[in-house]
Amino acid sequence: MIDGSIQTFSLTLDAILDHAAKWHCDTEVVTAREGQDNARVTYAGLRERAKQVSAVLAGFGVTAGRRVATLAWNTQAHMEAWFGIMGMGAVCHTLNPRLTAVQLAWMLDQSGARIVIVSADLAKLALEVADHAAGVERILVIDGVAATRHPRAVVETLDDLLAAAEGEVPWGRFDETSPSGLCFTSGSTGAPKGVTYTHRSSFLHTLKMLAADVLAARVDDVILPVVPLFHANAWGLPFAAPAAGSKLVLPGRHTDGASLARLIAAEGVTVAVGVPTVFLGLCEHLDATGAALPSLKRIILGGAQTPPALMERLERQLGVTVQNSWGMTELSPVGVFSTLGDIDGRASVSGRPALGVDLMLADETGAPLADQRDQEGRLHVRGAAVIERYFGQEQPATNADGWFDTGDLARIDHKGNLMITGRAKDLIKSGGEWINPSEIEALVCALPEVSLAAVIGKADAKWSERPLLLVELRDGAEITDQALLDALRGKIASWWIPDAVVRLPAMPLAATGKIDKLSLRATYGAG
Repeated sequence: MIDGSIQTFSLTLDAILDHAAKWHCDTEVVTAREGQDNARVTYAGLRERAKQVSAVLAGFGVTAGRRVATLAWNTQAHMEAWFGIMGMGAVCHTLNPRLTAVQLAWMLDQSGARIVIVSADLAKLALEVADHAAGVERILVIDGVAATRHPRAVVETLDDLLAAAEGEVPWGRFDETSPSGLCFTSGSTGAPKGVTYTHRSSFLHTLKMLAADVLAARVDDVILPVVPLFHANAWGLPFAAPAAGSKLVLPGRHTDGASLARLIAAEGVTVAVGVPTVFLGLCEHLDATGAALPSLKRIILGGAQTPPALMERLERQLGVTVQNSWGMTELSPVGVFSTLGDIDGRASVSGRPALGVDLMLADETGAPLADQRDQEGRLHVRGAAVIERYFGQEQPATNADGWFDTGDLARIDHKGNLMITGRAKDLIKSGGEWINPSEIEALVCALPEVSLAAVIGKADAKWSERPLLLVELRDGAEITDQALLDALRGKIASWWIPDAVVRLPAMPLAATGKIDKLSLRATYGAG
């Protein structure tokens, strides 16, 4: 007996743009431009230009497996570079422009990328990076003209090269397990680590994103990724939007409240995605102007814990549904999404995992907890888009059973909802006992006067460490230190209550938009 068979369909990312260009050919990708009309291209046009990028890179000797870096904002040209690099089988190494030239050069030395594609307003930074990274041979400028020169690296305008590009580079003729992207972690606990994405992992991640209780993108959606393209693949949105045929709106470099409000109103954005601090700025702008955004239906938050007061404010002020999510660079990055309509404790709930992601709570040794519900443990993850080993490292990042230790502390409730309760590295040890800053921060952030809050350990001669509360208040809000601390009494152990309060005009934020606790510890953590 001869069994039947199914066609082989390689799960490579070029197939996603091919699909969008064929079946959603007139759907637009829009880019905001300061002082000008928004730029527009269809998915069919984006594919054509991305193919030209491949031809230019091939002319410079780029072949499958070689890494090409991008240092750019969320724009059409950056997306063209993405698909042009990945479609030909090369690896897109995204760089975060909020890092220093020395940090970026170190990453380029690790990846071996010789070509950097850079936004015009980041060209000066790119030149500084090239000063420190001897391997950089060519800088290709997008979203503007190459108005600078470098004593060693060749600096050119990519648009000029696209116009002269000849020939066509075949896409997708490589194995689906080939690397497609490289993103370095923020290095908050040591040197940054490189996470390599494959075509297969990102394709499967895209299918997960399209699920009804995850992104749930539809052909009539207009999706605004405020999360940067250089931050863990913009959470997979540049793949999920064309896969669903959704219109994609890119904000460029300006993500302040006023710029986002104009863009959402002008393009009829229905779904906006980013870190909580971004939407706090949007709310403040709408408060000041009295404007409304009737097209906006959903906001998806991730990257940091959402203060309950902010979630309530977004839903009340904008008339939207807010979804929480949790993920990591090492997860490609989405791990769990809160379910639409499930409102029980949503401010503290990140959500359930989609198909292809599994969760496990363990003790300090990595052994699974006997009861996986309503117990706090160290969160481990495994799945089709979860890291196995870091770039350039021989040792796996997982244990013998394939579990990756996220470093997060978490609970899973009886419904299967994940609640992140803190970071193991953020725990404060006072008098030999542990204090969890996240629990204190959640209570303080629930106060309507508070915009952002952070708790760090401050060195103490008697107790080793004591908690210190740092707050940023909403504009015009007033509250005493005593009232801030009184909000904690009876809700946490008395010895958990911070010894002092520090008021900050603006909370320091890391390159990913999260509160920069490294900076806070350096400034306020000494005895």
